[in-house]
Amino acid sequence: MSYKDLKEELNPSLTIIRDNKPKWYLPETRRDGYRNLHKINRYGLLYRSDLVLKLKKNYNQKIKNIPAVQKMLNHKYFCSLLVGKDQDLLFEEYADDFTDKTPQTIMSITKMFVNLFVGELVEKKLIELDKKISDYLPEIGTGYASATVQEVLDMNLENSYSEDYTDPYTSSFLHEPVCGWRLPSNLEEKMGQEEFLNTIESNEDKDLKNSTDLSHYKSANTDVIGVLIEKVSGKKLSQWVLEAVEAAGLEDALYIGTDRFSMPWISGGGCLISRDFLRYGLLFSRKGHGVGKRKVGSENFFDETLKNKGTKYMELSPNKYLYYSNSTMKCGDWIGHSGLGGQFLAINLKNGIVASYFSVIETDSGTDENYKRDMINMLDEIVNSNF
Repeated sequence: MSYKDLKEELNPSLTIIRDNKPKWYLPETRRDGYRNLHKINRYGLLYRSDLVLKLKKNYNQKIKNIPAVQKMLNHKYFCSLLVGKDQDLLFEEYADDFTDKTPQTIMSITKMFVNLFVGELVEKKLIELDKKISDYLPEIGTGYASATVQEVLDMNLENSYSEDYTDPYTSSFLHEPVCGWRLPSNLEEKMGQEEFLNTIESNEDKDLKNSTDLSHYKSANTDVIGVLIEKVSGKKLSQWVLEAVEAAGLEDALYIGTDRFSMPWISGGGCLISRDFLRYGLLFSRKGHGVGKRKVGSENFFDETLKNKGTKYMELSPNKYLYYSNSTMKCGDWIGHSGLGGQFLAINLKNGIVASYFSVIETDSGTDENYKRDMINMLDEIVNSNF
């Protein structure tokens, strides 16, 4: 056989099937895709900790008896719910097709890493939040050049990048080939993260100012901050992530997607088992104090994250809002983050209670605002209780 006659096909997991979506993100295969994304994405890194944070089972029946918890545990989208405080595992429940060893993508909850890294750099006076992005990244395009670091951290700018998952051709889907969640239309295209971010432009004849008090949520914002972190610190983003994993004391691993040049996709796509998802949250509850006397983040920056006005991300109930602040979502005494398709992590910085929730929304878009509101309100009730 001549080598010239080799047969090939497009990778079936990553090629577009319908509705401008690859197989792993189609509703009927999304549940399986979410727990195998660490093997599906084209590029990625695996980080394991040398020390593991020990968790002690100290279950509290009161949690299961909360009506909102019962409602979510019985929902067809449900995968797992864990609640912890300090090193106590207060609650742990899994769907029938899910186990304590099943990894699942935490999607945008990887954005919370940025809060740790920026906090350190602000404390070291290597980043000033009121400076423009172009002061640190002179090659950045018009979509970010005149925005301040604070505005980018708070999802508080308008540009041409869109993240509307009900639109099959939203910008965030065009971003996915860069980090290997789908194939590019031209297989010879080998664009890296920074190069892609530099192409984002402002809206025509408009500046970047947000004309409302609402969040303009864009994953690219977080990736821009990821590039900035590398530039100002002189340390690879991958090393920042590894140090956070080692402080959290993960039992299994953080699997995280990258671009083809091994830069972590910090805006989304990390994968964790449920107990490590909780350990990730517990690191924040300790304000960055980790196993082995390790330390990441800045205690003062955590406090500022709660005080910072931010932008309105979602109304949870009449006149009660979830705000976007410093690469986290916050409400009252807790911070956290949502992940596309049914994930949420909530951390009460005052009482130390953490709740982590995995599920998979099976709508065409992967979004369901009513379900998402119910999920967040349940977690809000849990982390604001005393167990």
